[in-house]
Amino acid sequence: MKTVLVTGGTVRIGRAIAERLRADGWRVLTSSHRPDAGADIVADLTAPLGAAKLYSEAMRLLGGVPPDALVNNAALFVGDADAIRAVGLEAPKKLIILMAGRESSERGSVVNVVDSRVISDDADAAAPSRSEAYTAAKRELLDFTKKSALLFCDTLRVNAVAPGPVLPPSGVREAAGEMPVGRPTPEDVASAVSFLLGARATTGCILPVDGGQSLLLAPSR
Repeated sequence: MKTVLVTGGTVRIGRAIAERLRADGWRVLTSSHRPDAGADIVADLTAPLGAAKLYSEAMRLLGGVPPDALVNNAALFVGDADAIRAVGLEAPKKLIILMAGRESSERGSVVNVVDSRVISDDADAAAPSRSEAYTAAKRELLDFTKKSALLFCDTLRVNAVAPGPVLPPSGVREAAGEMPVGRPTPEDVASAVSFLLGARATTGCILPVDGGQSLLLAPSR
């Protein structure tokens, strides 16, 4: 049975991803910063060694071997800018680098969860309810997805899904905006993650799951 680590895998989109991958036959390990969340691993990704400790604990639970796949889903939307950056960018980067060092006859797979609005040139104007730190972290994670797909191609495939307005964060109000094919659900995002984890010839792909909203934000040629 293949194994996958899903950060932030007990709530919202992360929970939908974990449930879908279990249904696909994966052994899923989830992480959360909350001890009462029911996650397999409690990890503070704002801490300097948080990502390393999370990866080490995942390996311990898997009998000393690394997971076959990683889904970087955990994020903070508002609050301290350093914490938002640590969870949304620095921790995923560290986990990807750790995954790249795994020894296996088969490539590992990483899917980063970014945001459809950062794949548009109008990202800042399109997402006024998101903090600048959140938007910057997601934009840099998008860039790192492409770079790491090339850098680590010998051992990893690295892709990303870019959800649109699926579930507004607690305490945040945001308009859905115009979506040609309708508002996506957490299960739609989970389906995209499932596809990318199994797409053996695909790397460096950014897959929007936003009801076509990114097409409307894209600059005209």
